[in-house]
Amino acid sequence: MIVKVFRRDFLAGAASAALLPAMGRAARAETYPSRPVNLIVGTAPAGTPDIDARLIGQWLQEKLGQPFIVQNKPGAGTNLATEMVVRSAPDGYTLLLITVANAINATLYDNMTFNFIHDIAPVAALVRTPLVMEVNPSLPVKTVAEFIAYTKANPGKVNMATSGNGTPQHIAAELFTMMAGIDVLHVPYRSTTPALVDLLAGQVQVIFDTIPASIEFIRAGKLRPLGVTTTAPLEVLPGIPTVAEAVPGYEASAWQGVGAPKCTPLEIVDLLNKQINAALADEKIKQRLIDLGAVPIPMSSADFAKMIAVETEKFAKVIKFANIKPE
Repeated sequence: MIVKVFRRDFLAGAASAALLPAMGRAARAETYPSRPVNLIVGTAPAGTPDIDARLIGQWLQEKLGQPFIVQNKPGAGTNLATEMVVRSAPDGYTLLLITVANAINATLYDNMTFNFIHDIAPVAALVRTPLVMEVNPSLPVKTVAEFIAYTKANPGKVNMATSGNGTPQHIAAELFTMMAGIDVLHVPYRSTTPALVDLLAGQVQVIFDTIPASIEFIRAGKLRPLGVTTTAPLEVLPGIPTVAEAVPGYEASAWQGVGAPKCTPLEIVDLLNKQINAALADEKIKQRLIDLGAVPIPMSSADFAKMIAVETEKFAKVIKFANIKPE
């Protein structure tokens, strides 16, 4: 009889113990967040990543009932911010605004103290920011195909401006030259603004740049758009084809998302993913992002992880092909 009672108590205890992890996970998901959450941005305030982070942070704060505080930690091409999050506790209270720079930096920088693919858990994608391939109107080309033909007839004589070595604009441009098989002279600048100044003056002939930075010059006829870097045409530039129509398979854009330290509880990742996707579906949020020149890209955390892996591999080939080094 004693044995039976002991066995019954043991089985009951074992069953209760088996429930503990599940109960712990449920409690964790139900109580998160119970204090402010930090969203780390690897760029300076007022830039597009910062604006997007604050937009999403405000939504999360309203829906989840705790402050989502944007902290800017620029430096080393966003690596300082990434390392800060990698070293943080995996509890959902320190998040990273992931950008395309993270996928680029995985190959661009040597001897980093972390492995982005393995050390950051993708939570949710936010937006893609298309680029536009544009030229000074003095260049005698009106299409991407004509540009390719012109550069092949004049190898090394076309100056290609970028906003700096290893920037998304530079990678997009070098991906194009690699796939098109052309030879141009790369002229790196410190940022987009001086590059556009020289493009408008005719000192350089072509640039791949974000649409918001160039749209007014395009509308005024001061710059000639040849193609957009997305896989489909964009409403904001009606009548402008994709670069891929002349270079099949070409696609390049800046993008952003949210990540957390690896081993962050899946329940927290799922909660944040659900809320961020809801924000991207909200008409006011969606329109605000579109007005900033972005395209919302809601997806699961698993699909975001796949996207990061594909983009990292694609950019690695470009970096190695063009022998790109950080400034």
